[in-house]
Amino acid sequence: MKRRHFYGLTLLLLSGCSNPAPANRPPAHYAAQIVEVSGGKQIGGVGSQLSDPLVVQVNGADGSALTGVMVSFGGEGLKFNPAQALSDSSGQVTTVVRLGSAPGDYKVVAETPHTGGGTIAVSLRETALGFEQKLGKEMNDKYCVRCHDPESTTERVSNFDNLSPKPHAFTEGAALNLFQDSDLTNIINRGGAAVGKSAQMPAWGTTLKPGEIKALVAYIRAVADPPFRSPGAKDDKH
Repeated sequence: MKRRHFYGLTLLLLSGCSNPAPANRPPAHYAAQIVEVSGGKQIGGVGSQLSDPLVVQVNGADGSALTGVMVSFGGEGLKFNPAQALSDSSGQVTTVVRLGSAPGDYKVVAETPHTGGGTIAVSLRETALGFEQKLGKEMNDKYCVRCHDPESTTERVSNFDNLSPKPHAFTEGAALNLFQDSDLTNIINRGGAAVGKSAQMPAWGTTLKPGEIKALVAYIRAVADPPFRSPGAKDDKH
């Protein structure tokens, strides 16, 4: 009886050593969904830090926000602070994005482990403006935005709602991408009435220099959503 008791105690001790209690191991967290909260479709100069942080949220299969889920950020030419972090009590992760050194569109990918294995991701677009496009933005902010942007700000009251037909916002790629560069140049230079468009579009040819009009067209192309693709152009490398 003593020998059997000894063998039983030995087996019990060995079993405890080979299967340690998992009480101190952190639980694995996986998401069923990752979505953008804010921060996509921002515009900044090449190499600049975007003005607003990028925020994404991870949810479970029932749609509830999940805490403590790892999210990683990536994108060619981009820098993130932080590049990865755990979701907070609202299921959200926030990062600050710095654009790359080349003008054009950049794709941000936010990725997290998936409940079914592997990972799931959400992609967002950010845009870096080169020198000419930044000049075009300056022209837009000075002369165009009051009518072409429906949003009023503390510095500027929009005139958009007073106009009929409504002007196109420069981000409206579905409409403006149908125009050739020469068409947009002609409208800006000569005004809408001269080319069969709305007479409420004034002629800017005596105000803007040819290079400034060219820069404004470049800016319109840069911010178009969906993105503008000139005939025969390849997809952006970013």
